[in-house]
This record gives sequence, structure tokens and C-alpha cells, in this order.
Amino acid sequence: MEKRRLGQSSLQIAPLAFGGNVFGWTADEKTSFALLDAFVAAGFNFIDSADVYSRFHPGNQGGESETILGNWMKARGNRGKVIVATKLGIEMGPGKKGLSRTYMMHAVEASLRRLQTDYIDLYQSHRDDPDTPIEETLSAYAELIRQGKVREIGASNFSAARLAESLRISTAQGLPRYQSLQPQYNLVERQGYEGELENLCLKETVGVIPFYSLASGFLTGKYRSPADAEGRTRGSRVAKYLNDDGLRVLAALDDVAQRCNAKPAQVALAWMIARPSITAPIASATNLDQLREIMGAPRIKLDNDAIAQIDKASAPGHSA
Repeated sequence: MEKRRLGQSSLQIAPLAFGGNVFGWTADEKTSFALLDAFVAAGFNFIDSADVYSRFHPGNQGGESETILGNWMKARGNRGKVIVATKLGIEMGPGKKGLSRTYMMHAVEASLRRLQTDYIDLYQSHRDDPDTPIEETLSAYAELIRQGKVREIGASNFSAARLAESLRISTAQGLPRYQSLQPQYNLVERQGYEGELENLCLKETVGVIPFYSLASGFLTGKYRSPADAEGRTRGSRVAKYLNDDGLRVLAALDDVAQRCNAKPAQVALAWMIARPSITAPIASATNLDQLREIMGAPRIKLDNDAIAQIDKASAPGHSA
């Protein structure tokens, strides 16, 4: 399995990451173990989680994803074989949010306890915290790295301006730098990342691990009408893509997939893997059939004509 260096970090990751937001939400512990076993057996090594997963699900408190991941690593005895990424900063309860030093020291211990490990490979700021000085956040990360609790750090949902300022401060003050960015990015939502943010990541050699790479499942092609989304767990999330723009993207994926003897989801992920700024897209699965499908994406090598066809169909501001 090809491995790619994440930014300028010490981490070498396979070109597809597993999104752990489903653990404890749409995948129970038994299913999650089976998915993780199959993912690692196929040669992949990067699993992305967050402390807040899946607090958004009724009845959950947050920490469910990390807990299941920790239970799996303990049961399999394979901590050294996987790269664990998690995040902090989104509210976990009253007063439990942000990127202040005080909260970060509390949050990391909670994540380590749930993960049943003594270190996190990639610890990420889940979202920017304008109320905390950047220097304070990066200094706290420096302390965690010195303590051996964190190997590398990353940012998620940052604007280009704030990421650039963070990188500047890291260089000026000799503090750890964000080695990765986790933006929302996929074929039906290109505007937020392409342009200033992507250019910055390329210039500064920041690895990019996009989330929602399959647009909540829309790019698998299983949602083509409102009826397809009705009653589905993520149905409300894909409704916004059921328009001329979204269906034009699906048509291009269908055409390329047919020529490549592949599935639309595989082509959508292969397009991202081929993009020079992308290290590894993050995708989730809730059953083994879905997982096997997405794990086939890195084997698909799109030619220039296929990439151009998908680029044109998904271009922001496309006019028919």
C-alpha cells in the first residue's frame, strides 16, 4: 500500500482515511470492530475521530467514537500499527470547549483515557477559537508534545487567514506547526477549499485530509431523488445536493465509472486522491460492503480525460 507523508510531519499514511464519526452512531461496537479489522487488514492505517463524536446523536454524550476505537485497539493489541487522529475544541458540555491551555490539558487526558493509549498521533484543533490567542494554543500543544502525549498537530475548519497566521507564529516563535488541515471538501462542495486555502496548503506543505469526501453519501449515487433520501439517517443532509448541479456530477461519475469498471464512490474518491494538494480523503462506512467499495478507490488511476470531465461537471459556478 502506497504511503504518503502528512505535510512535513513524521506520519506516513495510506491515501484513504477511515472516518470514525460513525462509531457509536450508525455503527455499534461489534460492527465498528469488523470495519476496523477489515480496513487495517487491507493495508490502510489512518483512523480519524474526535472527542465530540457522536454527541450530536440523541442519547449520546460525546466520546463514543474514541471509546470504541480504544476498546478495539486494546482487544487487538495493535496500537503501534495504526495512526490515530482525534480532535478537540467543539463543546463537550458547559465550559468544555475551545483551545485555551487549561481546557486542552483537560481534553487530552479525557481522550487518552477513552482511547486507552498514552499518545495521540495527530491531535487536531476541531475548529478555530478566536477567543484564545494562537500563541497560547500552540504553546499548549508544545507542552503536550514534550510530555509525549501528542506526536503531531493539525487544524480543522480553519480559514486561510487564520491558518496562515498560525503557521507564521509557529515559525516566528519556534512552536509546533499545524501539519494538516481537515476541510470540508468534495465534488459538490469545492468552493470553500479551492483557491486561497488550497494554495496556502500547497505553498506551506500542509497535508490535507478532507471530511465529507462523499458528501454524506450523495456521491455514491444512491440518492438520486427525494424519495431515495426519505427516512435515511443522512437523508436530510443530501437533500441540498438533489439539484441540477448535483445530478450533473453524478452523471459524470457514472460515465467515468462505467469506463473504469468502477463505482461512482470509487471514482469520486480517486479524483480527490489524484489532486496534488490532497494527502488522503476521509470516508466512512457502516457495513463491510460499503467499506470494500471505498477501499477500492486508491487502485483506480484516472487518466487526464476522466479528471477533466469530472472537473468540468463539478466546477463551481458551472453554467450548462
